[in-house]
Amino acid sequence: MSALGASQALPRRRPELLPALTPLLVALAAAPFIGSFSTFVTLTAAGLAMGMMIFTMASGLTLVFGMMDVLNFGHGAFIALGAYVATLVFAPLATWSSADSFSLNLAVFILAAIAASLVCGAFGWVFERLIVKPVYGQHLKQILATIGGAIIAEQLLYAVFGPAQIPLNVPKTFEGSFVFGEAAIEKYRVLAMLVGLAVFLSEMLILNRTKIGLLIRAGVENREMVEALGYRVDRLFVAVFMAGSALAGLGGAMMALYRGQVHASMGGEFLVLCFIVIIIGGLGSVGGSFVASILVALIANYAGFLAPKLALVSNILAMVAVLLWRPRGLYPVSRR
Repeated sequence: MSALGASQALPRRRPELLPALTPLLVALAAAPFIGSFSTFVTLTAAGLAMGMMIFTMASGLTLVFGMMDVLNFGHGAFIALGAYVATLVFAPLATWSSADSFSLNLAVFILAAIAASLVCGAFGWVFERLIVKPVYGQHLKQILATIGGAIIAEQLLYAVFGPAQIPLNVPKTFEGSFVFGEAAIEKYRVLAMLVGLAVFLSEMLILNRTKIGLLIRAGVENREMVEALGYRVDRLFVAVFMAGSALAGLGGAMMALYRGQVHASMGGEFLVLCFIVIIIGGLGSVGGSFVASILVALIANYAGFLAPKLALVSNILAMVAVLLWRPRGLYPVSRR
C-alpha cells in the first residue's frame, strides 16, 4: 500500500452518462411532434410527477430485490394498504383538508404519508417473518409464496373496506394549477415531484454515505464475514424489507390522492409497472429505477397525447427498446 501512494489509488469506475440522459432525449424527440410549447411543458411536468410517484413505489421493490435478492410479488398489497390508510387519516381530518390553510393542508398530507409508511412498514415485518423468511434463496418458492400472500391481502382489504371505490381528494391548497403563460402545472404534481426527489436523495445518502448502508451492502456480498464481525444480518434484512414496504405504502397514498380514488386491486395494477421499471433500470439499482421511472412516465404521457391507443402498450415497448439496447438494463448491478 505504501508503494502505491495516495495519488495512485485504485481508479473508481465512472457512471455512464448516456442512460441517465434517456428521459431528456425522449423529451427532445417528442417536442417537435407535440408542437405547442405550453402543451409540451404541461405534459412533461405531469410525466415528471408521475415518474416520481412510480419511483416511490418501485424503489421499495428495488431495495428488497437489490439488497435481499427477494422477488416480492406481494409488493402491490402494500401499495393498496397505504392508499387505504391515507383514507383513514383524511376521513376524520376532513375539516383540515378542506380548510383554506396551507399549514393544515400540509399537516394532513404529512400525517397521511407518515401513517401509510408506518402501517405498511409494520405489516411488512409480519409479511417478511411469516411468508418471506422461509423461502430465502429460493426464487420460485418466493414467487409462489408472495403471490399467495398478495391474494390473501387483497381479499382481506375487500372484506374490510368493501369492493366499492373510495374517493380521496387532495387538500384544498394543492388543488388547481400554477399557470405560466399558457402552460399549467398542477400544484399536487409539484408536491409529488418534491416528495419523490426527497425519497431518491435519502435512499442514495443512506445506502452510500452511512454505516447502516455499508453494512447492508456488505451483508449482501459476504454475509458470513459481516456476521463474524458481530452484526446481525438477518435484522438488517428485516429492516430493509420494512423500509421497502413503507415506501410502497407512501407511494400508494400519493398515487391514491393523484387518482382521487382507492380500491383494493390498485396494488396489482401498479405492481406490473414497478417490475417494468426495475427491469428497465437494472435489477437492484436505485439510480436506474429513478431514471427508468421518469422515462416510463414521460413516454406514457407523450404517447397518450400523440397516439392514445399506443399509450396502452407504451411501457412494454419502452422496456423492449431498452433491453435491446442494454440487455441488463440502464444501470445493472454488477453481480446480477
